[in-house]
Amino acid sequence: MQRRPYRPTGDLFDGADPGASEVLADGAWVLRGYAAAHAPVLLAEIAAIAAAAAPRHLIVPGGKRMSVAMTNCGALGWVSDTRGYRYEPCDPQSGKPWPAMPASLLSLAREAADAAGYAGFAPDASLCNFYQPGARMSLHRDHDEGDLAAPIVSISLGLPATFLWGGLARADRARRLRLVHGDVVVWGGASRLVHHGVAPLAEGEHPLSGRWRYNLTFRKAR
Repeated sequence: MQRRPYRPTGDLFDGADPGASEVLADGAWVLRGYAAAHAPVLLAEIAAIAAAAAPRHLIVPGGKRMSVAMTNCGALGWVSDTRGYRYEPCDPQSGKPWPAMPASLLSLAREAADAAGYAGFAPDASLCNFYQPGARMSLHRDHDEGDLAAPIVSISLGLPATFLWGGLARADRARRLRLVHGDVVVWGGASRLVHHGVAPLAEGEHPLSGRWRYNLTFRKAR
């Protein structure tokens, strides 16, 4: 797999060659178009997950409502309310276990992690994020997981988005990275606790997803 150094100015990798892998930071990679060929299967699995555990706009501890709708699959699911952020084995809305992680999603996440140098990744949680134009994700870091040695694998499907890549401190200036349908970002190691987010999603129409962007993020929560 070809690996090229990143360009640190402007919108990172805008228009990069599909299929290339790119260094984002120490321990972080962008795998361009890695999931594109699997998109029809992935979208069907997302629809099945949403049918079993409806996406919802979670409330953060400060009382605000997230603009991104979210659900989960796997042994554990990430939830948020006024009590805080945490992983739970059951959907708080139904009291039932989260849908099992489909084999197709698990296999792709493992393969992407391996391609980025993280062999043996065994995620037990996948957050399924549903963006429509205007939805955003503020800068945050993923630190609720029990295994911070494992990477994060993030798959983008549908409308393009501007991914914000900050630093270890929330106040660090964030760089901008354009992610398009099929792109996968993997980060761990020295970058595992980097702050990241998504700028407000622009209006658009995608042939497979319509006015939606779907994001699957895989973690080792236990």
